[in-house]
Amino acid sequence: MEKLFIRGGHKLRGRVQISGAKNSAVALIPAAILAASEVVLDNVPDISDVQIYTEILEDLGATVVRDNDMLRIDSSKMVAKPMPNGKIKELRASYYLMGAMLGRFGEATIGMPGGCNLGPRPIDQHIKGFEALGTVLSHERGSLHLEGKNMVGTRVYLDVVSVGATINIMLAACRAKGRTVIENAAKEPEIIDVATLLNAMGASIKGAGTDVIRIDGRQELHSCRHSIIPDRIEAGTYMIAAAATGGDVVIDNIIPRHLESLTAKLREMNVEIEEEDDAIRVRGGGDYVGIDIKTLPYPGFPTDLQQPITALLTAARGASIVTDNIYQARFKHVDHLLNMGAKIKVEGRSAVIEGPTSLYGARVTATDLRAGAALVIAGLMTEDVTEISGLTHIDRGYSNLEEKLRSLGAEMWREQHIQSAQ
Repeated sequence: MEKLFIRGGHKLRGRVQISGAKNSAVALIPAAILAASEVVLDNVPDISDVQIYTEILEDLGATVVRDNDMLRIDSSKMVAKPMPNGKIKELRASYYLMGAMLGRFGEATIGMPGGCNLGPRPIDQHIKGFEALGTVLSHERGSLHLEGKNMVGTRVYLDVVSVGATINIMLAACRAKGRTVIENAAKEPEIIDVATLLNAMGASIKGAGTDVIRIDGRQELHSCRHSIIPDRIEAGTYMIAAAATGGDVVIDNIIPRHLESLTAKLREMNVEIEEEDDAIRVRGGGDYVGIDIKTLPYPGFPTDLQQPITALLTAARGASIVTDNIYQARFKHVDHLLNMGAKIKVEGRSAVIEGPTSLYGARVTATDLRAGAALVIAGLMTEDVTEISGLTHIDRGYSNLEEKLRSLGAEMWREQHIQSAQ
């Protein structure tokens, strides 16, 4: 088992280049199979979720070639074989294969997705959309079988705003007959990114980024090349890390508009921020004050940055309240922050953080991807060594995390540890 060690007390300084968006990549890779030919993706992040998706497509008969940050996907020889378990269980975003396989083959048999345990994350809105398109669903030995060879466009109203359901219905509807209208659609930048790829492949999608998306089905889609947008969550994590260490960091290759909700909250704390066309400079070290945050669908404050900013708020004067309106079980990092000296009390969907407190090194565990980011930031804030296990979660979504942080002056390293038999 690998462990990450962080010796805190170093202010981050310099420039860091942001990778392609994880939440786009895990939707764009399955979207590529809607064309029975080669699709090239650029700016692909080097993360384990991408590697797992690559292996899944190869298991289905696709040819996938990686060259640095470029991914070539040729799905001309793919087959619609069942995928009940295995790698499907390692990846939450494997559910996008439902919409992609339906669109490509008119059928899919897929096990229930895995990923981080953030409490109940039902796929009922996905299923609602598939059924509205004319798909027949059945359960087969713990898997979902979807039969939709004659899908017809329709109107789908999402009962809750769901990024996953919005994208999945888009994928299936691209090859359905006629027009599909998704109402109460999610507006995240990653949805626009997926729509941009699909339109480049010959689809007809209008309204992505608004709450009403219209898709006119096409019989065939074709090859194209597409560059993935920058990862706003990775960028936000480095912004928070710079503030947490009192550093001075320029975050390059970003779209500042995607980070407006975080930028506003950091400024409210008294963090100094300068925006450029495709970069943000963060200068920390001031007298931080407590703030209140409520996570909301885009353009609101992202749930994926709730855990990282909780670590930063331990350095703020007074009380801060962080409320997660998206996931009810996203405070598992709090117990580990408490072990590092934080003063936090969880009440339902909210965490109350009292500060400022000085964190100290401890042995902690990343229970999910963004909890891992929170613990890394907390480790950077201490004056001694923090030992983090559960690194598979961190590797799912952060490309070259240690290399990038070390380039900014952080002191951190990995070690292999053999677990003793009980």
